[in-house]
Amino acid sequence: MSSVALSGAGSLGAQAQEGAAYQLDPIIVEQRDEQAFAADRATAVYVSDAELERARIGDLKDLFAGIASVSVGGGIPIAQKIFVNGVDMLNLAVTIDGVLQNNRAFHHVSANAIDPGLLKAVRADAGVAAADTGPNALAGAVVMETVDAADILEDGRSFGGNVRLGYSDNGETFTRALTAAGIQSGFEWLAYVKSATGEDYTTGSGDEIAGSAADLQSYLLKLAYETAEGHRFELSGQQLDDDAIRPWRANFGGLNPPRPGQLLRRYDTQRSSYSFSYENTLADGVWDPKIVLGYSESLVDVPYPYGSEGTSSAWSGTIQNTFHLSSVDTVVAGVDFYDRIGRYEGPGERYEEGARNIGVFAQARLEPTDRWKLSFGARADWQEFDGIGSYNDSVSGLSGNLSVAYDLTEELMVRAGYSSVFGGIGLEDNYTFSPRWNYDSLQPARAQNVTAGLDWKRGDLTIGGEIFVTEIDNARSVVGSAVENFDFKSEGFNLGVGYGWAGGFARLTYSNSEVTVNGEAAGNYETLDFGAPLGQVLALQVQHRLAGTELTFGGSLDVALDYDETEKVSDKPLDGYEVVSLFVEYIPPQLDKLTLRAEVTNLFDRDYADRATYGADYNDVVPFSEPGRTITLSAVARF
Repeated sequence: MSSVALSGAGSLGAQAQEGAAYQLDPIIVEQRDEQAFAADRATAVYVSDAELERARIGDLKDLFAGIASVSVGGGIPIAQKIFVNGVDMLNLAVTIDGVLQNNRAFHHVSANAIDPGLLKAVRADAGVAAADTGPNALAGAVVMETVDAADILEDGRSFGGNVRLGYSDNGETFTRALTAAGIQSGFEWLAYVKSATGEDYTTGSGDEIAGSAADLQSYLLKLAYETAEGHRFELSGQQLDDDAIRPWRANFGGLNPPRPGQLLRRYDTQRSSYSFSYENTLADGVWDPKIVLGYSESLVDVPYPYGSEGTSSAWSGTIQNTFHLSSVDTVVAGVDFYDRIGRYEGPGERYEEGARNIGVFAQARLEPTDRWKLSFGARADWQEFDGIGSYNDSVSGLSGNLSVAYDLTEELMVRAGYSSVFGGIGLEDNYTFSPRWNYDSLQPARAQNVTAGLDWKRGDLTIGGEIFVTEIDNARSVVGSAVENFDFKSEGFNLGVGYGWAGGFARLTYSNSEVTVNGEAAGNYETLDFGAPLGQVLALQVQHRLAGTELTFGGSLDVALDYDETEKVSDKPLDGYEVVSLFVEYIPPQLDKLTLRAEVTNLFDRDYADRATYGADYNDVVPFSEPGRTITLSAVARF
């Protein structure tokens, strides 16, 4: 349920003080998306301001905390992989500031390492995605936007920013971040820099995880100019660096028994994204154009033992127009393209795959009556694929989607959606490239997505749920020297309950997913790059501010239940866990631009690996366990 799962209780935002660090207001969050209330957004999930603020000195796991349908595995940022409804984000269209990201990297690291500190909005379209979200959105889309100067500055000010400091005792991690921004005569600028460094952390059992020390640097620079008529030109660039000694396989805690010659090695990783955009912020009527051009790149260099260098990059662009047929009815139509490559280089070796795609699309969002909302669209894609050696192929396909939402009463809404998506031929992990590959059986992927749900709201209480099915046919993988296709399926349901009151909220989300490959039960190895066996995951969040004070306190409970399906194909089932975290936050009355926060995560020192972390179902893999009890102190000063 989208409104409960990510937006929380609406009453809290109305009570929140302007500038308070942790507010949870669905109206504020959703108004950043002009299509927030369209039928195709009924299953979308929005990360709230509270989650964004909490995660700014943290990582992706903090960003999606409290959202049971989105799981993040991996104990360190470069290994954190995101799964939406049990599907690996490699199979979703991912954009940052409208720029398509190249969803490929060495399978032992993340393809989507993002610093939450530079984000102002995050939306996940689980399963059914609209045609204008981009090409090859097999299982949906993830849309991220970085902060603008206007998000930092107080009304009427031309310069300002904030400083963030944080210290976590487990791993002695020190995080510092600076954001500065200015607006003058239509010109805007924003600069952001963050650094997190520390030592190896210990698990709940007291074991030190070698290679887990924080060593991350992140940068963002944005320039913009907006005329009085609303013509806005924006240029942005961001980069994230993580260059440190890591476990031999960065997403493993180790092997059992250990291999003495394969314990630690250096991973030099860099992720960057650049964008240029034009739009008219005041446009309506039939002429509302938008242009986005950009480049994204992920570099993974592992000097030892082979001098390996992996590059994944993508040029992309979109030209579209929104036809405003009325105040609520729109049609978005346009054309987009990408040019992706995956390259592996080593001593005497250089292998490369590439894919170029041109797509045309249209998406209509209509409200025929006060009760009905319809969204339907289509796109056509033409792709050229170049394999290793002289292999090349041209494929094309159509995609279509339909979403419907209907208000049965003022309190109860039913919704459903379906999509059939042409996925083209995806690039493979460049660290597995081989000159012996045979592409003869390679086929373009196609996905079918179905969702159906109910949402009920009375006062400050919201209850809802949905069922979902995602089937990806001809998902690409490699068996020996042959490039093969597999059929992957994730199905299940999500439930959510939210309740808000003056100064607080409580929110419970639950997700139950099961994955199969070629119709059979699957473990982490079989589902690699497709999804993950997650089973039942539950997240509870509670927060309250004492009336008449600036003191806020709360906590969270993260639960994964035992999952036995992996025992059919792997060595063992996945054990469940329960993790409790608490926090308190205070804004001193004499220093209202300062926010202090103390947090205890994993209060009872539970020894566990997140359900989305690879390898817990195998005897010979030591999964990357999460940190044990950790006390974090942080401060945000605004100027």
